[in-house]
Amino acid sequence: MAKKLYVGSLSYDTNDESLKEAFSQAGPVDSASVVIDRMSGRSRGFGFVEMSSDADAEKAIEIWNGKELDGRKITVNEARPMTARPPRGGGGGGGGGFRNRY
Repeated sequence: MAKKLYVGSLSYDTNDESLKEAFSQAGPVDSASVVIDRMSGRSRGFGFVEMSSDADAEKAIEIWNGKELDGRKITVNEARPMTARPPRGGGGGGGGGFRNRY
């Protein structure tokens, strides 16, 4: 079964293809993606790699955790499953208008 890895502290120069190529040293990579910021179009500095097997995922952690990729020391560990988060509070605050004082 495939195992998903979190990869943090990525260089802004790292892209999906270079991430996949790097992690393929540990074994077959099912997918690799760098998370991109919607507003700026730049990398958010982290991504995810899905390895074909648990053994390959463990090997990838051993090979890459704390090592340098594209000039940055990266963090690699098993990705945690997404948890439900409460909706963000939006809007808020009013006031701040003109107050007549006599």
